Amino acid sequence: MRKYFYFLPLAAFIFLCSCTKDEADATTVDVNPGGSTTTLTDPALAWSSTSVTAVLGQAVTFPTLTNKYNVSVTYSSSNTGVATLTSDGTVTIVAVGAATITAASAATDTYSAGSASYTITVTDGQDSGAGTFKYASTGDPESDDDISNTTFTRMVTVTYASGGATVSGLPTSGITASVSGNNVTLTNTADENVVYKLTGTASDGFFKLYSSKKQAILLDGVSLTCSSGAAINNQSKKRTFVMVEGKNTLADGSSAAYSSGEEDMKSVFFSEGQLVFSGTGSLTLTANNKQSKSGIVSDDYVRFMNNPTVSVTAGSSAGHGVRGKDCVQISGGNLSVNTSAAMKKAIGSDDYVLVEGGTTDITVTGGVAYDSEDKEYTGSAGIKADNYFAMTGGTVTIKNTGNGGKGISAGSYDYDSTNHTVDDSYITGGTLTITTSGSEVNDVSAKGMKIGWVTKNGSGDRATVTGNAGNLKINGGKVIINCTKCEGMEAKGNMTFVGGEVYVFSNADDAVNCQGEMNVNGGYLYAYSSGNDALDANHDLKLNGGYVFAVTSKGAPEVAIDANTEGGYKLYINSGVTMVAYGGLERNYSASQKVYSMSATANKWNALYGDNAFIAAFKTPSGASSLAVSAPSLSKGYKDVSVGSSLCNGIWAVSGISGGSSVSLGTYNNNGGGGPR
Repeated sequence: MRKYFYFLPLAAFIFLCSCTKDEADATTVDVNPGGSTTTLTDPALAWSSTSVTAVLGQAVTFPTLTNKYNVSVTYSSSNTGVATLTSDGTVTIVAVGAATITAASAATDTYSAGSASYTITVTDGQDSGAGTFKYASTGDPESDDDISNTTFTRMVTVTYASGGATVSGLPTSGITASVSGNNVTLTNTADENVVYKLTGTASDGFFKLYSSKKQAILLDGVSLTCSSGAAINNQSKKRTFVMVEGKNTLADGSSAAYSSGEEDMKSVFFSEGQLVFSGTGSLTLTANNKQSKSGIVSDDYVRFMNNPTVSVTAGSSAGHGVRGKDCVQISGGNLSVNTSAAMKKAIGSDDYVLVEGGTTDITVTGGVAYDSEDKEYTGSAGIKADNYFAMTGGTVTIKNTGNGGKGISAGSYDYDSTNHTVDDSYITGGTLTITTSGSEVNDVSAKGMKIGWVTKNGSGDRATVTGNAGNLKINGGKVIINCTKCEGMEAKGNMTFVGGEVYVFSNADDAVNCQGEMNVNGGYLYAYSSGNDALDANHDLKLNGGYVFAVTSKGAPEVAIDANTEGGYKLYINSGVTMVAYGGLERNYSASQKVYSMSATANKWNALYGDNAFIAAFKTPSGASSLAVSAPSLSKGYKDVSVGSSLCNGIWAVSGISGGSSVSLGTYNNNGGGGPR
């Protein structure tokens, strides 16, 4: 490559006069161990300009240095791939990019250490970044979040390397670059949408962006670790498309201080504006810090689209995995989040979390810690939304092993400080699987799914509910919840099942509980508890339709299906429901279709029969042999049947039922208790 040599003129001025009162602000005082003081003079190094733009192959006028006291100066370049310096200050332009030129002096007996710098940006004069850049739809062409609806007019490329980063594609004005080693800061004041392409490797560096226009950050084979804080710090409040192509890694350092003055810097990848991830590549992001800083944070919202593979790991002293202040929306892609710090959330929002598609895999191991801001103990969660959680498609798998940990927690008393209400949480599609194994610690209980909040007067059995909010409606999809030491599914408001398949198992508490009214209108529901009630409502519990199988092995006073009779409410078994229960029903229930007793074979498929056809088959668990059953036109039962395919995690079947031996139905004698809770 041809090199162009330019000589940098240096201005040196010698002042022989002594320091006067006017020059006193240019001195420092050093206190010696013996108590005496020495006055050191600031060398007052200064360049005539803080930045200069050069065109490769053309003459350039460099800034001049004021060396007021003619101290000895050493020159250096932050990026020798762009510009080099000789010992006497001669600048050699090597290639297109940006570099910081520094003149520095060491401390002496007379002068303190000093330095001064300016930035040189070298272009090729061809404006190689200009062009028209359009990208294919990322799955929602009616939304501004779909990158296909935006046209970009420039691509600026940042290439990280061991010798320092280079920046190419800059215009002659409007976008400036500040580069120091692999620390790159770009400022866009131009009126154009820009794609910022990041590539290459740096063991210590960052990318920082200031912009008043929406933009795209293209991660194209970049590996970037920042020892001091955020690897990517986007200070733009506009929508930012994050295109993930190739293999990419972002990380911070375990000793990262995250000191950024008045600017926010809350995570390894931080943005003031919206972050919309798309692409077909992979991004592995690790938060190693000990400052409770997270993996990905937007002070607006975070959305995942198309098909990127994004893996986020937050360490035991770091923060959350992914957090969007306004919302987190998962529309596509493959998202993996692993958090291990106490009381932190894998995915969280001050408003809502919506899952529309993609595959999300969450692992949480953090336990309970004291939240100094809220002044209470708090546990971890796989997904936490202060307003509501919704799922219409996709697959979500959550495993939380932390004490006091929850799979999903939605609805906060503080969400609406005036009315104290939250929107309904709902599931209409997709597959949700939750496993929790933590215990209650410091009055923080673990749960599979908790929706809403409740306020009480008093404590324990004497507590009375004074307010609650947070309804849950399920009318599609599949939900599988397994809890070792806690309640499975809880809503502080009302709970309604209209469709879908719901399987809930608890080894310690209620399988399914709501503080309000519970209605089962359709779908397939299985609730099993070995430690309390299977289905429990603090108001009325109405079985209006669908398929309900409730089992408790705890024994009296717990029952399979419990309504709050003590509070004046009732269990209703209405025409249209297919119900199987083991462990008793709430006393004084109301039934508009007859309830029978039936003997069944444990650990086998048993069935209900009526109108010359099988109504449904159900897989009876171990120990459950004498059942309460009810169904439209029910005439007899069957033991040991065969089924072709099953629903509700292998519990219900409504087709392909054959074989078995018939059993007669008896009069159901309710020996259940339904006593005080």
